[in-house]
Amino acid sequence: MFKIPRGTRDFTPDEMHKRRYIENSMRNTFQTFGYREIQTPMFENLELFTAKSGETIIEELYAFKDKSGRDLALRPELTAPVIRLYVDKLQMKPKPLKLFYFGSCFRYDRPQKGRYREFTQAGCELIGTDTPEAYAELIALAYTLLKNVGLKNIKLNIGNLTVLSTIFKKIGLTKDQQRYIIPLIDKALFEELYSALQDFNIKNTKITDFLEILQTSDLEKIKKYIMEDETVSKELDKLEEIFDLLNNCFKIKNYQIKMSIVRGLDYYTGLVFEIEAPMLGAEKQLCGGGAYELISLFGGKDTPTAGFAVGFDRTILALETEGQEFPLPGVDVYVIPVNREMVKKTLEITQLLREKGLSVDVDLLRRGLSKSLKYANSLNASKAVIVGPDELKKNAVTLRDLKSGEQKIVKIKQLPDTIF
Repeated sequence: MFKIPRGTRDFTPDEMHKRRYIENSMRNTFQTFGYREIQTPMFENLELFTAKSGETIIEELYAFKDKSGRDLALRPELTAPVIRLYVDKLQMKPKPLKLFYFGSCFRYDRPQKGRYREFTQAGCELIGTDTPEAYAELIALAYTLLKNVGLKNIKLNIGNLTVLSTIFKKIGLTKDQQRYIIPLIDKALFEELYSALQDFNIKNTKITDFLEILQTSDLEKIKKYIMEDETVSKELDKLEEIFDLLNNCFKIKNYQIKMSIVRGLDYYTGLVFEIEAPMLGAEKQLCGGGAYELISLFGGKDTPTAGFAVGFDRTILALETEGQEFPLPGVDVYVIPVNREMVKKTLEITQLLREKGLSVDVDLLRRGLSKSLKYANSLNASKAVIVGPDELKKNAVTLRDLKSGEQKIVKIKQLPDTIF
């Protein structure tokens, strides 16, 4: 027997129905916010990802040489390919550009719950604007996207890397020291962080104030802590305006300030945000994003850029953990010939109904009526059309409602309009 590669999955028809249901919900939400769908190749030049994330990322990639010796990689994420597409084809388009996407991504990670080597990512990029209303709408889109698929227990955290850098500067951390403590901040290991700062010869009073600011959700307290810096003061005012728009225009109040968000410091700038599903435990992050700079790195003219990515597979896991019920897959109609002589007419009726836009299946095993009806129920069919010789003499068939058990004789030409 052949086995599936480690870190990958097969999806049954029922599972695919669930995945498409969630994808369609997300696609509809993106479109209601004015975003348009794009698609990029599943593999790219390796340099695209090393330029964004450094050479160390190669260890996490499915990288390979093609038959002409070119260095390629299966995409580990979709932001870099989208920005490459923008620089190549869309730079001269009117701004802002609102782009969204779905796609498979690949990372050579250790497989664990909610994390696979092949996974689906959904996301979007907003190119050409950095106004508070643009950022507020982007955050609202991410939050609405997850609410619309049915999630009830999610937590929105909003931070700012410009503010965080100023906080680092205030206590005198060098770049190397910052790089050392960032993983500790990211994992909320505040005791280890305290010890590390002591090792850096930071005064205990400064450490206490620093840790308090990292964990506070009080914007006024943060303002007072770094009030002497004019640049960051403007950033805080902008953040305050974003919060006001979220509260009053988008009616989103379930969020908190979190200055300990340290995602992608190499290219993220300013606003950052994350959405978590607390029920998932350690692997709880569903969505992450913010403002970033990549366009100039890829050879384009610098312009404001922001976006977010949603872990599609982890979103499904969160829904299942919450006990979400999904619509059952099914067909509108199942058509049954009562004997072999009825097969040709049965197929003609099947095609007639399909041409009217109904989802229709038909008995292909020449089963008896009772077994065919049992099979129709297993497909979650709504109606059954039974084609028998007596009814056919009158150009009619029997239409049975499989939910109620009621049935009636219907003329074939009236059948499409009678079913629903």
